[in-house]
Amino acid sequence: MPRAVYLLALGIFAMVTSEFAVAGLMPQMAAGLGATISQIGYLITAFAVAMTVGGPFLTIAVARLRPNPALTALFVIFLVGNVLSAVSGSYPAMLVARVITGVASQAFFGLAISLATQLTDERVRGRAIAVVLNGLMVGTLLGLPLSTLVGEHLGWRATFWAISALTVLTALATLVGLPHLERAGSDGAELREELKVFRNVRLWLVLSTSTLIIGATFSAFSYLSPILTQVTGVGEGTVPLLLIAYGAATVIGNTVVGRLADRYTIGVQVWGLALNLVFLTGFALLAHLSVPAVAFMLGIGLVGVTMNPAMTTRVQRTTNARPLVNTVHSSFITLGVIIGSSIGGLTIDAYGLRAPLWLGAALAALGLLSLLPEARLRSKPQDLAPSRATAEQPAPGHRDHQLDGSRPQTSPSSGAGT
Repeated sequence: MPRAVYLLALGIFAMVTSEFAVAGLMPQMAAGLGATISQIGYLITAFAVAMTVGGPFLTIAVARLRPNPALTALFVIFLVGNVLSAVSGSYPAMLVARVITGVASQAFFGLAISLATQLTDERVRGRAIAVVLNGLMVGTLLGLPLSTLVGEHLGWRATFWAISALTVLTALATLVGLPHLERAGSDGAELREELKVFRNVRLWLVLSTSTLIIGATFSAFSYLSPILTQVTGVGEGTVPLLLIAYGAATVIGNTVVGRLADRYTIGVQVWGLALNLVFLTGFALLAHLSVPAVAFMLGIGLVGVTMNPAMTTRVQRTTNARPLVNTVHSSFITLGVIIGSSIGGLTIDAYGLRAPLWLGAALAALGLLSLLPEARLRSKPQDLAPSRATAEQPAPGHRDHQLDGSRPQTSPSSGAGT
């Protein structure tokens, strides 16, 4: 695997750590900014909304640049957001800072995934995507507890200064280690041509599946702490250890899915959703029993957000691997986070702390239903997905079909149809 792929993962780690930092520093930030805990919670929502809405527009803005200048621009914008976070003296200033970092993070996600596909052979692209996305998983495993630890001992502002320093080091290492590549995005007429892929109705179904997969997971993950302490009866001191174990499960699951995503793109998601449905349902039913509750929680970690490499591979085979498509896909993933966490909170008010788990199970079931048409057509794994050129100009006697078993796209507006 090229070294640059691991450097891109480090960049995502820095951005995910910044995203999660607020969750671990709520009391300190509330006191420092003269805000309430709920207002600090809105900073998390603002970050997610900025990612969903602003990320694709920033991706378009840097699409005319070559990879190195584009990454430099995104690192600089992200750095500005974190420095503003560190020096913010008021809640409105912090809100602006979180919006800036959220927009930059989403655009970076899309560009990093696109570059990973450029840097690697087509046969191992799913694995390359998994390596890049391990930055997200390790951010969950280490970024949150480390940022919380720094904030508790040195103050919450020190956390954002530390993230700023990490951003500078990561940017320098990435720009030195990234080989010369052609422009990853599009401009002018090419950009208008790229936008046409969004006319593909099937793409929106694929994107919706990703939203449901992540929504199902985050409806549970967002409320693990109160569920474990108030329903399961776990001590507050034990919860951080369980969250670290959950993060370790996501790293393991992401690595396994990355190795399977290229050959079993649809099958991985079907099994992942089916298992997540079982784990979420089991957690909801047995949340009052510590051993099964913890086991089901770890199961959710193994098959939840870890579906990302397979989800991304499916999106790229439906259209292309360019930054705009990847960023829009990331926006739909973030939309799943917003849906799972916000609706989950509403269900708690109405039905209690087990309700988000039932919501997650319902979303997983809907995601499974959205995959059934393609899963029914898939008969066996293939060794390699056809390239766009191959799919558009099939060789004589070649039966045009996708690796994941879906029907070929024949409509002029159906995207690449790979």
